[in-house]
Amino acid sequence: MIKKSLHKCGENMNETKLSKRLKTVADFVHKDARIADIGSDHAYLPSYLCVNNQIRYAVAGEVNDGPYQSALSQVHRLGISGTVHVRKGNGLEVISPQEVDHVIIAGMGGALITEILETGREKLDGVKRLILQPNVMADRIRIWLKKNDWELIHEVILEEDDKIYEILVAERGYGDKPYTDQCELELLLGPFLMHEKNSAFIKKWKSEINSWKRILNQFEQAKETEEVKLKKEEVIRLITSVEEVISR
Repeated sequence: MIKKSLHKCGENMNETKLSKRLKTVADFVHKDARIADIGSDHAYLPSYLCVNNQIRYAVAGEVNDGPYQSALSQVHRLGISGTVHVRKGNGLEVISPQEVDHVIIAGMGGALITEILETGREKLDGVKRLILQPNVMADRIRIWLKKNDWELIHEVILEEDDKIYEILVAERGYGDKPYTDQCELELLLGPFLMHEKNSAFIKKWKSEINSWKRILNQFEQAKETEEVKLKKEEVIRLITSVEEVISR
């Protein structure tokens, strides 16, 4: 069973007010879209989109009983059960092929989001847009998109409550775009994000560099083996590459 590694509970939200992170996700939903919000928690996102007449149909999927019941109560309270359908299930099993044209997965780790997409890939038939908000490991998602012919069309990185989040938007296309000969680095950092280099991006990767330098220091104190040597070289390469992106 797929369970959320990190979720959206505890945020001060309702159907009229979303967190900065989820409001940014909502902004990428097309007018009159049919959406599936996987791991919907209290169904705040589809409720917000419905109340604001942004969508014509939504599935709010939740695997855990507590959030599922909360989502049912939220939708019933608002009287929007004709538009927002709350379903209990694991990942994309809550939708049928061709049922929706947008899939949203927000507030989980990148590895889990990738697992959900891969496990339910047959359910993506008819889906035109993916809006994905990993809390960590966004590079895993970029790699999956590239391998599965989804074109990354936009990225956002933002900070909220001392946490940094990335939002990736992809559409059906050819996974090679928009990557260049710097593909490996772009998959790690994000091709759009490394070009924009906003304050959240700089803060995130400076923190990562500091972590890598601590790891490098540990390698320096370890017995020199071929494996340690190769790992040191890889960490040094990462530090040099990312520092170069930040500084230019």
